[in-house]
Amino acid sequence: MSLSKVLGARSRKDGYVEGNGWLVSWCVGHLVELAPADAYDPRYSKWAYDDLPIIPQPWQFQVLPDTRKQFNILRQLMSRDDVDTVICATDAGREGELIFRLTYDLCQCTKPVKRLWISSMEESAIRKGFDNLVDGQKYNNLYAAALCRAKADWLIGINGTRLFTTLYKGKTLNVGRVLTPTLTLLAEREAAIEHFKKEKFYTVELDAQGIRASSGKFNSKTDAEKLRSACLGKTAVVQSVTRKDKTERPPKLYDLTTLQREANRLFDYTAQQTLDYLQSLYEKRLATYPRTDSRYLTEDMAEGLPALCSTVAGALSFMAGQPLPVHAAQVVDSSKVTDHHAVIPTAEIAGADLAALPTGERNILYMIAVRLLCAVGEPHTYAETAVTLDCGGASFMTKGRTVAAAGWKGTEKAFLSTLKKKAEEPAPALPELAEGQRLEGADALLKQGTTSPPARFTEDTLLSAMEHASAEDFAALESVERTGLGTPATRAATIEKLVKSGFVERKKKQLLPTEKGLALSWAMPDQLKS
Repeated sequence: MSLSKVLGARSRKDGYVEGNGWLVSWCVGHLVELAPADAYDPRYSKWAYDDLPIIPQPWQFQVLPDTRKQFNILRQLMSRDDVDTVICATDAGREGELIFRLTYDLCQCTKPVKRLWISSMEESAIRKGFDNLVDGQKYNNLYAAALCRAKADWLIGINGTRLFTTLYKGKTLNVGRVLTPTLTLLAEREAAIEHFKKEKFYTVELDAQGIRASSGKFNSKTDAEKLRSACLGKTAVVQSVTRKDKTERPPKLYDLTTLQREANRLFDYTAQQTLDYLQSLYEKRLATYPRTDSRYLTEDMAEGLPALCSTVAGALSFMAGQPLPVHAAQVVDSSKVTDHHAVIPTAEIAGADLAALPTGERNILYMIAVRLLCAVGEPHTYAETAVTLDCGGASFMTKGRTVAAAGWKGTEKAFLSTLKKKAEEPAPALPELAEGQRLEGADALLKQGTTSPPARFTEDTLLSAMEHASAEDFAALESVERTGLGTPATRAATIEKLVKSGFVERKKKQLLPTEKGLALSWAMPDQLKS
């Protein structure tokens, strides 16, 4: 409806809107999809090992029964005599391109196609997009990539699922191009935890005039106890004092995966919940396009950043009194933007009733707003001091930190305080110490610890593992579009499908493979798990 409003098409019809020389209609999700196996031969309605592999030649497509009415409306609109051009205004990305092209082709339309490519549903962005429509053929390769992925999913999903289900003669064993390797990540982590053997270790903690320092690790409790006894009540001597000035640069803007990971850490939101909240904000014109894998903005956005940041800061009560530097160069790099720039709030935030937003949407909007202000902010600078003490013939280490300028972390801290969450506390500052200085009357404590197994995956860490899967293999290849399992747009759905299929279960924040999931993973050959 945002498009029709800008175009002046206000007369509602059945399945479309008309007016001012425009016809505006819509796809209801995927109107057209690859046909199922039994569309090629009725015998494929029963699963049989001897029928495999099923490789369609040529590929067939079908209209879904519950969307056939809308498909027919689109076909009639495209065939109207007063329509000379069709504008593709689906989501500006690979999946949106696929949805349009399959519908256009199955309608047997041959009229010229123009492409609307926008990253925001703001009126200004829509108007600019319509003023700069692109020849649809420019996106032929994007469509080809989307169709290739869809066919690969079909071939592996249909053949793999039927193969292993018939081989093991049990319940359906779902196999997927992205699903199976993701399940394997979880299964392999569970195996590593199961086979992990905990080992005890011991350290000695020295307290010399209020300065706490730790020894190295001991495998033997007896050796650690000897050191503790040797230090008790003795003098600790400052061996070295090293002071370094350090800078922590502002973080990059959010792409979808990074936002999903941090929302899981901060609010326990699943990847799918975060995507749903962000999609809703996009449709309400409060955020830019969600399904992006870029963390930068384009050069043409640099000029408007100071005004946008001022608008965003003004909408956030916790930013009152906070400094507002805007270093646009830190977030602008067109060479690192593919289909869409990073996720940021829009200027519409100024007039929005943020308190009326559902809690999830409001939290996500605050996250992307704060990240924008942090990303263009000043660096966080501090001095780190490392001190080595000698006592009882052994070395003890400690570190301290003194903040020189809070920089962007001041903005982050202001936001976290509204959530009653503390920012990560650095090591406290150390007093002035000099080499050779003697610290009398040391106290010494024996500390026991155990080595830890690998941590189970959360949505945060699993998304990261999916994003960076096989990164070393991809690094050796030139001109690879992207690395990892799935795309920012599909990773959440993959996790949800694993859970709904009973292969993975959620326990608080953790994701654990079920017995069914483990059995399926171990049954798969390496080619499908890779």
